[in-house]
Amino acid sequence: MAATRADGMPVISKLYCSSSQAVLVVRKRPHVVSGGGFVVTDCSQKVVFRVDGCGVIGSEGELKLRDSSGEALLLIRRKGGMVQALSIHRKWKGYTFDYEGSQKPVFRLKEPNYSCLVRNNAIRISTEPRRSNKDWDFEIRGYFPDRSCSIVDHLGKIVAQIGVNEEVNQLMANKDLYHVAVNPGVDQVFIFGVIAVLDYIYGESTRC
Repeated sequence: MAATRADGMPVISKLYCSSSQAVLVVRKRPHVVSGGGFVVTDCSQKVVFRVDGCGVIGSEGELKLRDSSGEALLLIRRKGGMVQALSIHRKWKGYTFDYEGSQKPVFRLKEPNYSCLVRNNAIRISTEPRRSNKDWDFEIRGYFPDRSCSIVDHLGKIVAQIGVNEEVNQLMANKDLYHVAVNPGVDQVFIFGVIAVLDYIYGESTRC
């Protein structure tokens, strides 16, 4: 499928929007390393992003996405408390940091209860500011644990695809290594922030 360009509205920053399709590789880290998480590299195996899990340096339900130099780009928190326990949906919020260190909300992800058990439950994301007149702007289609899913916008256009090539699939049944194809003009920090939440939801490398 040919790569299609996004609408030119970055969620985090246009600095992380490529003019061509970017195929990046995700490699999970063991929990003994910075509480788990994963590393994102480009085709030359250069680190692009790093996601820290909730163990050693974080707390449960809190993830951080950093750039190659270790600077925090995105803080992701799961909404908690008694209200959350009674809610139909689990909710996550992603925040960026301004020059003074203040947190600015940039996206919300709504996760249906038991989504890790039911394959066809939709996981939807809304951005701030909003992009559509729906109650969501992006949606996960497919099943993340199978490494066969896409992130699509409110018009149904694919913005990123998650998959495993055949050779890796045969060698690594646990899918600790997979690729993400991000279409031109799409904010890569946002995409890997969403993937970090998916990783946590399904009890993988970022979860305690």
